[in-house]
Amino acid sequence: MVKRKLLRSLYFAFDLAVMSAVLVLAGLFYVHEYGETVVDRHSENLVLQESSIVVAADGTVLRRIPLPESGYRMTAELEEMPELLVDAFLAVEDRRFYSHHGLDYKGIARAFLNNTLQMQLSEGGSSITQQLARNLFLNRDKNMLRKLNEASIALALEKRLSKHDILQLYLNQIYMGEGQYGVKAAAEHYFGVTQLKELNIMQIAALAAIPKGPSIYNPADNSGLSVKRRELVLSMMWKQGLITHEEMKAAVKEKYQPPSIVRERLVGASYIDAALTEASQRTGKSKKDLQTGGYTIVTGMNTAAQKALEESFLNPDLFPPDGKDQQVEAAMVMMDHRTGEVVALTGGRNPSTGNLNRAVVDARQPGSAFKPIIDYGPALESGLYTPDSILPDRKAAYGSYKPENLNGVYRGQTTMRIALQQSINAPAVWLLKQVGISKARGFAAKLGIDLPKEDNNLSIALGGLHTGVSPLKMAQAYSVFASGGVFREAHMVRQVIDHKGHVLYTYNAGQRQAISPLTAERMTGMLRSVVDEGTGKKARLNRPVAGKTGTTQLDLPGISSKANRDLWFVGYTPEWTAAVWMGFDRTDKDNFMTAGSGMAAALFSTVMSKALEGQR
Repeated sequence: MVKRKLLRSLYFAFDLAVMSAVLVLAGLFYVHEYGETVVDRHSENLVLQESSIVVAADGTVLRRIPLPESGYRMTAELEEMPELLVDAFLAVEDRRFYSHHGLDYKGIARAFLNNTLQMQLSEGGSSITQQLARNLFLNRDKNMLRKLNEASIALALEKRLSKHDILQLYLNQIYMGEGQYGVKAAAEHYFGVTQLKELNIMQIAALAAIPKGPSIYNPADNSGLSVKRRELVLSMMWKQGLITHEEMKAAVKEKYQPPSIVRERLVGASYIDAALTEASQRTGKSKKDLQTGGYTIVTGMNTAAQKALEESFLNPDLFPPDGKDQQVEAAMVMMDHRTGEVVALTGGRNPSTGNLNRAVVDARQPGSAFKPIIDYGPALESGLYTPDSILPDRKAAYGSYKPENLNGVYRGQTTMRIALQQSINAPAVWLLKQVGISKARGFAAKLGIDLPKEDNNLSIALGGLHTGVSPLKMAQAYSVFASGGVFREAHMVRQVIDHKGHVLYTYNAGQRQAISPLTAERMTGMLRSVVDEGTGKKARLNRPVAGKTGTTQLDLPGISSKANRDLWFVGYTPEWTAAVWMGFDRTDKDNFMTAGSGMAAALFSTVMSKALEGQR
């Protein structure tokens, strides 16, 4: 009987040993394979997303683009960081970092003992490599399987990466509170320090104190917990010989002073959106990649002009009355025709990131503002007409198309200059018929406006287009008249630079003689008479202005004959060309304008007068 019990116990012990060995082997296999598989499948996680920045022409940072997790990260090479900063993080987070291979078994044993005594998972005993594994590949749940997976990934990371690279990734990835990721972003956010080696001892200790509890231990926290934590870190730094006792005492006494940041209203939301789209088209990179790749996107924005533009758009007195259920909208583009750079742009009266950008959408009828582009410009370029050429001003029918003068008055005949100056319709349509639609469309294409085949009709003489045109394209077209007939592509992006300082893209400032200088000179003279004596008087400034108004009418039964759909003014000074549009997003019987294009001309004058202050 005793022998039988003994044998049974031996068999049970043997079975238990075999099962334990199998479980251990299975666990080892899991730990080895899981981490390797996860890192292989998600190796892109090892490349950290970094906030890109958009800057103005003078280097002013317009926007630091938030990451998808609604935070900001700026990465730095380990060599950019002071040794004391690196040593402080190691002292606090993982003193045996360089002696273990991903798992700090002493730390794990200590955490296991404490967790057992407290009957809860309060400590993790995680090495820096484990923290990095968790942050890059796992969630923050506290359970045994997650800890096992964390350990497995940590071992895989140690095989794949050097200690240098693991530590650099960690210091750039770690969350530092208040939406800041990585020590570089945190240093600038909390202390206004952009060069990490300029950090002092107190600031280094404050940064090293944060990871334990980013929401309560960051230096901006006012509860006092951050001060106690910082003092503890300073004590650890002293005990490990990183600083002297005197340095520790001096740092303890130092009070935290937040950086004096002047927080101005964000400007250029529409401009930045358009610039990102342009940068994506020019580089072939997606907008997401451009926003999270740590790029610097250098634009041609003139911040003074952009502020003048947006401040003017906040004044309701500069716009027609709102409709029953819609606000009158507007868009404006200003470009330097000497370079092609867009100096200011807004796509609405209350622009915000991701909203409809009316400045760049080809959706509006330009009305008479299109006459220089499609009627008078082609006629002058043909060499058969001059500003003093006599044109008929009589009612005429062109098949089913029967254009009329706006006021019903016909002079019999008039000069081209007066026809443009007073925006008379009949001569413009007649002139397009004489020059030919094909040649006129070819002329418009030279100015950057390619019309579709649906616009192969005489109604384009008065700006009646199939799909419409954008303020950006109208400014682009008029800029050719302003620059002596030279076409310079309207653009916002000067350069795109990656996070290592390598230039990914630079705008190639090509130009071409699109039309003859004589045509541009004559057109400028005619357009100046529009502002000096014609329909564009409200656009006048304390410098020469050339330009043209445009109005499209709303033709609905029972609506006033003075109801308008679109109001335009496009013009230029010796320095800049600008296009203004006003109207409703959806024009109907409850939402239309009775004001004329003089309001667009007046807005042009208001914005340009402010924007050009100090310009020579």
